[in-house]
Amino acid sequence: MNLSITVQPSGRTFTAHAEETILAAGIRTGIALPYGCKDGACGSCKCKKLSGTVTHGPHQSKALSAEEEANGFVLTCCATPQTDVVLESRQVSLAGAFPIKKMPTRVTALQKLSHDVMQLLLQTPANDTFQFHAGQYIEFILRDGSRRAYSMANAPHLQTAGIELHLRHMPGGKFTDHVFTTMKEKEILRVEGPFGSFYLREESLKPIVLLASGTGFAPIKAVIEHMQFKGVSRPATLYWGGRRSEDIYMDHWVKTKCAEMPNLTFVPVVSNALPEDAWTGRTGFVHQAVMQDFPDLSGHQVYACGAPIVVDSAKADYTTKCGLPEEEFYADSFTTEADKAKT
Repeated sequence: MNLSITVQPSGRTFTAHAEETILAAGIRTGIALPYGCKDGACGSCKCKKLSGTVTHGPHQSKALSAEEEANGFVLTCCATPQTDVVLESRQVSLAGAFPIKKMPTRVTALQKLSHDVMQLLLQTPANDTFQFHAGQYIEFILRDGSRRAYSMANAPHLQTAGIELHLRHMPGGKFTDHVFTTMKEKEILRVEGPFGSFYLREESLKPIVLLASGTGFAPIKAVIEHMQFKGVSRPATLYWGGRRSEDIYMDHWVKTKCAEMPNLTFVPVVSNALPEDAWTGRTGFVHQAVMQDFPDLSGHQVYACGAPIVVDSAKADYTTKCGLPEEEFYADSFTTEADKAKT
């Protein structure tokens, strides 16, 4: 049985197959609903149900609380329609949706950017064009069928050198243990993508706050490269947070970009500096540094990536305390397998 899904205020309509989640149907038909983890853990796909009935699969209460569900909110990534459904989502778009592909890739380079961050370069098939928006991610398909998602750290126009990824080592991790110990150049890895609704909304003229924690810098880096390539001149301020100064692992790269892009400002923030770090910059929580500098965000856009605690805190505080319109907060919350297991 096929069911109709309508998204307001755009009026765009698509069809969901039997037992298919709303998000899966949207991705399949090229309707770009907002989403992040696809596993009911981050809440990026949450939207208001105006009419119809859905059933929810497993998800975390922080992504969708019982109260929110009672008030008509749904997580499209784990909501299966039982009737025709009408949703309210202001971020939906048909324009620029790229086809999702499964393809083999070859490891062309491995380079440590810090003690626990590896830069991985992948070469896609020469006879197959891979299109994506700066800020989107791919998923590795492991031999047992499990998946691991990582954001692309380079803009699309730079992928001639390969797809760049920044992987943080998770000790005991099924994939990152291999990356940091036994992975070699020329290894073949199977991937699928692009996924995600995190990318620069170029139609806006609003100044931008870019917020990154840890390897959340990877998709932000891609966005910065894209802004430079497209000549985007809107004021943009990057806040990059880490526990120690070494977690700001491409500090020199950012400073070089700031010299090339007069509209870009960089504010690194460290939360747990030790005396031997000799850190003289900003300290504390990175999302709070933004609030100190921009107490009024009502005229801004915010793009936030990284640890769920940072992304969730930023959205809550910016929208309730700094006047940021909720629809101007774009995020990619880096949920781990441990996060997803809590659903």
